[in-house]
Parts: sequence; structure tokens; C-alpha cells
Amino acid sequence: MKTTKTTPDAETAKARQQLYTDAYFEHGHWGLKIWQTFVGLIGWIAVIIPIMTTVLSFWSLYDRRIPRVWAYHEGIFEIKFIGIILLFAFVATSLFAVTMTIIQNRKRDRLVEQWPTYNPINQKKRQQALAQFMDDRFGDADFREHTRYYQVKPAQNLDTDQIQRLYDDHDINDLD
Repeated sequence: MKTTKTTPDAETAKARQQLYTDAYFEHGHWGLKIWQTFVGLIGWIAVIIPIMTTVLSFWSLYDRRIPRVWAYHEGIFEIKFIGIILLFAFVATSLFAVTMTIIQNRKRDRLVEQWPTYNPINQKKRQQALAQFMDDRFGDADFREHTRYYQVKPAQNLDTDQIQRLYDDHDINDLD
């Protein structure tokens, strides 16, 4: 009996590939395809028939040529009531969206585009200090950007406020 040893990379690639397969779209599996198509069609029929029945029944009130499936006054009243509620919700949502857009555009024009929200000189200093810190801690930028796999040693983990303390040490913190 011949056995082949697979590498961990090949196993993970095969496992990852298994996440994206669907027997419905593969060759064969006709029973599965027929069953899933049948269930899908029944689901769509279960959605379309009640909607069409309601629309035709409501429409038949205004046009006698349309076949009437039901004509309960309570049902017609309920459809009109739901229509009014949906119309009100649409108007309220549209008004809110337009108002918030106008407010945000005015705020952006007034505040953000007129004055920088950070100190550009300190920003450049922060970038340099952070680059130097990362070089000291994890190696130069060229090494970090071209390494496929790197395991961080426990001593290299960053504390929660380490970057903040770095900025405080160099006196380049704009959050004071």
C-alpha cells in the first residue's frame, strides 16, 4: 500500500478549498440539483402567490375587469392602512436622510476643509518616531514588508498604551 505524506501547507490549502465548494454546481449530483431546485421553486411560489392575490384583490376594487379573489372590507382597510404607514415611513426617512446630508456637508465645509484637524509638523515627527520604533522592535521596513511569515516573540508584543507613551516621550502627542 502506497501512502503519500502531505505537507501542512497542502493540508491547509485543501481545507481552505473545501470551504468554497458546493455540490449543486459540480458535475453530477442530479438528485441534489433536482431536489434543491424544486424546494427553491416552491419557496418562490409561496412568496409570489400571496402577493399577487393581495395586489389583484386590491386592484379589482378600482377596475372591474380584474378578477377578484377576495373582497373583505377589513382586508382592504388593512392594505390601505399599511400603505399609509409605509408612505409616512418613506417620507420621514427621506426627510431625515436629506437633512443629515445637508448638515454634514455644511459641517465639513465649515470645519474640516478650513483647518487641519492635526498638527502637520507633529504628524511628520510621529511617523518618523513610529518608524524608528518599529525598526528597533521588529526589524527594518524592507524586511517586514517582504516577509511572508513572521512569528512575534512574546517579548515583542506591544502594551496597550505603548504608542501613546512613545509619543509622550518625544513630546509629539496632540491628544493632550
